Amino acid sequence: MVNRAGARGALIVADGDVPRRAALDSAWAGWADDIGLVIAADGGWEKAASLGIMADVLVGDADSLPAERFTELAAAGVPIERAPVAKDESDAELALLAALRRGASHVTILGALGGKRFDHALANVGLLSLPGPGEAEVVLLDATTRVRLLRAPNAEGGPASCDLSGEIGDLISLLPQGGPASDITTEGLLYPLGGETLPPGPARGLSNVRIASDASVTLRRGNLLVIETRANQPTPEDQ
Repeated sequence: MVNRAGARGALIVADGDVPRRAALDSAWAGWADDIGLVIAADGGWEKAASLGIMADVLVGDADSLPAERFTELAAAGVPIERAPVAKDESDAELALLAALRRGASHVTILGALGGKRFDHALANVGLLSLPGPGEAEVVLLDATTRVRLLRAPNAEGGPASCDLSGEIGDLISLLPQGGPASDITTEGLLYPLGGETLPPGPARGLSNVRIASDASVTLRRGNLLVIETRANQPTPEDQ
């Protein structure tokens, strides 16, 4: 289950590939701590149930969860935000907007990576920039990968920082988003950066390695995707 009492975070379960709960717990200890709200994005309702989690809210257009199921859940008292099929937003985006409206301090999204639709995965990465600066942090998570967005502060602020603590040997990729990311400094990584710039295009920030359990990255200008990949991958049976 998730921690409900007094928690301010939100969990969104989308309809992509969702690993087993044991795999998530093994890869990302404490990932479900401080979750007080669970939102299912359409077919994510059944994916949440497979984790032993009952969603609080159902959002979507009923293209991956049958319309009859929407009707059943509405009759059972589940809050539903039904959307038309012809819409500008994805179901995952609608779920994220629903979490932000409810004041979530941070949001974890499962089922956003992998699956048959690479375009959906890319669009879900784009959701990381949907909250404005200073609003909730959004994390995409599966059994092997965690994706976050580090935003530089305004000109008057100090550097933005991201804690990269974790298992030694894990891969850390730092990829600029929306233009160059400048004045990047890392600690605890095999290939250090000291106040350097990563331009979009070249893959210099790909596949760095954590060499200390305490690691970090700071950034003064631009936006930086921070992608952690576990070195110890789960077996297919565990996923």
